[in-house]
Amino acid sequence: MRNRPHSRIGRWLAASVFVYLAVGISSASADQSQFVNAKLETRSGAQGLEPTVQQIASESEQPQWIAYGVARIASNEHSNCCWNYRGNGEDWCGICRLEHEDGKVATGKDDGSTVKLEGTPEITVLVRVEQKRVMRIRVAPGQCTLDAGGLRVIWLSDVKPNESVAFLTSYVEGGRGQGEPHSDLREQALMAIAQHADVSADQAFARFVAPGQPRWVRERASFWLGAARGESGLTLLEKMAKNDPDPDMREKVAFAMFVSHAPGAVDDIIRMAKDDENAGVRGQALFWLGQKAGQKASAAINGAIQNDPDTEVKKKAVFALSQMPKDEGVPKLIEVAQKNKNPEVRKQAMFWLGQSNDPRALSFFEQILSH
Repeated sequence: MRNRPHSRIGRWLAASVFVYLAVGISSASADQSQFVNAKLETRSGAQGLEPTVQQIASESEQPQWIAYGVARIASNEHSNCCWNYRGNGEDWCGICRLEHEDGKVATGKDDGSTVKLEGTPEITVLVRVEQKRVMRIRVAPGQCTLDAGGLRVIWLSDVKPNESVAFLTSYVEGGRGQGEPHSDLREQALMAIAQHADVSADQAFARFVAPGQPRWVRERASFWLGAARGESGLTLLEKMAKNDPDPDMREKVAFAMFVSHAPGAVDDIIRMAKDDENAGVRGQALFWLGQKAGQKASAAINGAIQNDPDTEVKKKAVFALSQMPKDEGVPKLIEVAQKNKNPEVRKQAMFWLGQSNDPRALSFFEQILSH
């Protein structure tokens, strides 16, 4: 049943989790020695990151990269290089080609020269300037080799983490992103802030998710709180789950908790599934619980089927059972189809049993039809 994601929501989940895996970076110590094929210079950023970047950008219309290192938040579960995830539980580092033809960072083929990353404390923030303005923002592990494609690269020393957060924040909420309000540059800046270990990053995210901010910023910031910011991110998500007046936003919080690896995230989703005043939020929380295996998730889903006052929420809980591993979900679906007092709920359980292609479901239908 897991091979049948639920149409639009399933595609959103797949895309979002890919983004999460692609940027959850663990790194080695970052410095200018990681660059190849670059016209490398070193300058001090001690006079302030913002004015230093603007000064460098003003010097030439030609494309160039500005780079610096900052401490990485230690909560990420996945450590990969150049937005490349192998999908087999192993995380590697090869050559990151900054000037890849599609504008994305990519790795070359694994020729045995790749290096497996150890969890160490820095990342490299990369800012591409062209035509005297910032055009792209990237983050890369410090141990990865960065191929600059022959461009000028200026490495900034003495950059303060809080100045980095302030500089990047100006592209998230200050109207400095390219084009539309939710342009790639804004997303890149938001992702980069999410990787910072500094307390100023937590303060920035508290502003990003506050009521009154643009919806796009709130939604994407809530995702990164779950995907990258560990326990501090979960603390903010918990406040949103309890206090945010917008039920649509609370639904996004349920997803952010789903991608979080912080202890207690599952318990928070269960609380939303049980206690949120809005049926849509309860149903969405149940959906994400359905993607989780384990006794806690199963008990919460069964509890909703038995006790939630809203039939639509009960039906969503039945769907959540269909998303669980077959050995957990199918027997419970059969039980619901046999015993639940609500005919709509029994009908929903039988529908998802019919979609399961499981021999136990076939046997159940044979028993019904033989009477």
